Amino acid sequence: MKPDFSTLNRTNIVAFIGDIFDRRGGEEYLGEPVTMAEHMLQGATIAEQNGMPEEIIVGALLHDIGHFTSEFGTYHPDDTEDRHHEDAGAKVLEQFFPSVITDCCRYHVAAKRYLCATKPAYFDRLSAASVHTLELQGGPMSAEEVAAFESNPNLKEIVQVRYLDEAGKRAGMETPDFAHFAPMVQRMVDKHMGAA
Repeated sequence: MKPDFSTLNRTNIVAFIGDIFDRRGGEEYLGEPVTMAEHMLQGATIAEQNGMPEEIIVGALLHDIGHFTSEFGTYHPDDTEDRHHEDAGAKVLEQFFPSVITDCCRYHVAAKRYLCATKPAYFDRLSAASVHTLELQGGPMSAEEVAAFESNPNLKEIVQVRYLDEAGKRAGMETPDFAHFAPMVQRMVDKHMGAA
């Protein structure tokens, strides 16, 4: 029997996200040599292998969840412009996850612009697809934008997830599946919402 995801809550949000990974994870990831699921699982796996905190691992795992905007009722066939996947994803996550994880989703695009402005060598790490989207997203930040971005209390974590975002584009890399990370994802939900 298929689970009922008509109403999302603390007890079913992790299963809902896992279901998206299962059904939609094989979709192409913006011209990169990995699928959507491979991309997000690679970032989380690299974070886990390097002993990073669970907030970073889960942030990397979920940072691009907004690419599946149609899963959240925000996509419409008549759309004529970008839905800003980072905002769409954060809007869903903020109900269930601590701000650090939501911010890693909401600001991972801004973090690319930030790093290109403050660490010029970062640009050389970008894939061709990432360079293309950088221009669509506004290019490197201005000095004013950098100053505003640096005021975010989760800056360090956001930037770390951005590095993992670029790293998670390796063709053929072996990773665990979503189920491996699900207990960690649930811990983050419980931390934010309480286990009551």
